[in-house]
Amino acid sequence: MELMQSAITTHVYTIYFFLAIMLFNLYSVISVKEFMKLAKRLKFMTPLYHLTNAIVMYTGAIVAFYAHAMSFTIFIMIPTSIFLLVIEIKRYKKMRVIKSADKELQEEFYKYARKIYTIEIMVLVSIYIISKVF
Repeated sequence: MELMQSAITTHVYTIYFFLAIMLFNLYSVISVKEFMKLAKRLKFMTPLYHLTNAIVMYTGAIVAFYAHAMSFTIFIMIPTSIFLLVIEIKRYKKMRVIKSADKELQEEFYKYARKIYTIEIMVLVSIYIISKVF
């Protein structure tokens, strides 16, 4: 039983850390006006983002398999994790091809990144609320 409690605790705290990374990235997109500085910061944060998402998925799988039950909450958490993974990869791919001289693409990326991080935060918070209700 101690393994189960440890996995649940790790899962929940990792979700909080994951949310903090998303909030930091959104704050960076809003506050950093120089694109190259923003690109470096987001490039540094991307592996941390994916590592945290992987830990959330792994600890979630441990909890789900230990419980021997496939609930509605678990059923929606799986595609949510995959969605967050894919949407962040798309954001990174869009960012990495922008050159320092492409001012129009940089401005477009700022709007895109704000939208992406807002969606990610809303999805994570809504899934967390759903998990508490069900």
